[in-house]
Amino acid sequence: MRINPYLIFNGNCREAFTFYEQALQGKLETMMTYGETPAAEHVPKEHHNLVNHTCLKVGDQMIMASDTTPDRPTEGMSGCSISLNVDSIAEAERVFNALAKDARVDMPLQTTFWAARFGMLVDRFGVSWMINCETDK
Repeated sequence: MRINPYLIFNGNCREAFTFYEQALQGKLETMMTYGETPAAEHVPKEHHNLVNHTCLKVGDQMIMASDTTPDRPTEGMSGCSISLNVDSIAEAERVFNALAKDARVDMPLQTTFWAARFGMLVDRFGVSWMINCETDK
């Protein structure tokens, strides 16, 4: 069994996942718009450019997302964080700094009693992240 986060955006899914592909050094496996689906004829033309489904592979893990349609806006992402566990302080710093671009840093990356480095932020797309490096291998 795997647990894969699935994020819902209000029209900026493509921008977010293009950013995450670089920041997390992952690979976009899929990015399909509503206009590219077999159901395109049932979706208003003005929604055809919105992302119906995307999947970013990072290592052996996946994070997925889509845009909602304007008639069903999301209130934003709250009450949940994506926790990234990395194997080195250097990788923790790289990932944290990449995601922190135009973000709100809630806890700077620092040494804690449980980790060599830990930090929390909400990125410019409203997604909450926790970066954790337990030991420096």
